Amino acid sequence: MTGRPDAAAIPLKRVARLPRDQRARLVAHLRGRPHEARPAGEWFVRHPAADPPALRLFCFPYAGGGASAFRGWGAHLPAGVEVTAVQPPGRETRVAEAPLRRLDTLVEALYEAVLPRLELPYAFFGHSMGALVAFELTRRLRRAGAPLPTRLLLGAFRAPQLPNPHIRIHHLPDEVLKTVLRKEGTPARVLDDDELMRALLPTLRADLEVCDTYRYREEAALPVPLSVYGGHQDVRVGRGDLAAWRAQADGPFRLVMLPGSHFFLHSSHDLLLAELARDLGPALRATEGDRRHD
Repeated sequence: MTGRPDAAAIPLKRVARLPRDQRARLVAHLRGRPHEARPAGEWFVRHPAADPPALRLFCFPYAGGGASAFRGWGAHLPAGVEVTAVQPPGRETRVAEAPLRRLDTLVEALYEAVLPRLELPYAFFGHSMGALVAFELTRRLRRAGAPLPTRLLLGAFRAPQLPNPHIRIHHLPDEVLKTVLRKEGTPARVLDDDELMRALLPTLRADLEVCDTYRYREEAALPVPLSVYGGHQDVRVGRGDLAAWRAQADGPFRLVMLPGSHFFLHSSHDLLLAELARDLGPALRATEGDRRHD
């Protein structure tokens, strides 16, 4: 499944654990979403650093995920790193908004939102679909002549120049799509709840469509240090898929394999954050040096 998002497997497992009455309230809330006229929500949820921030780490979630996936990360990262999590439309605090269906649209909206927040040195981390978004946003910033991240940190997504080995599935009939989701680990308790699936499928389809319709465009490699992370047991994204990211880096490249499958950011949480801390170290030291010279 290297070319598709992860079908929100982790969020759906959490939904499956909800008592029936809470799932019913979730369905009622989601059902009204397309008809509610609300202003666009905030793109970012800030998890402040304990010290005055020296570097801002923007975190881009996997398909179906939201800003809560990165809650508590700041406590495990070096002092001075401020975790700023991306909150896409259609989930968590933005559940009333329609999800976006094209990567170009998503990247352009993020570009406008992120520009005012680049007053600090910053880095991007993205997992699975979030890795693709972070990569294309970095290329968009370069085309605009904006400041680039000090480091690009990407996990669990094949190098974008590789062909997508999978058929498109976002347009499949509901029952066929549910069969695919069942094979990929979505809990039966969720799939068998017809009301809940009718409420969740629009966002799931949008996430699938973002990656199904992505087309890589040739550009020069990025002049940004690039770190790529993968799971040893990930059957969707192999080491070769990750190693091919080297072609996108005109500078230092590092590939790290961690225990776990596609969602190693949860199962190997502490190990991943230790590797992120190691990779963010040079940027933090450079920032501290600049402050001493001011």
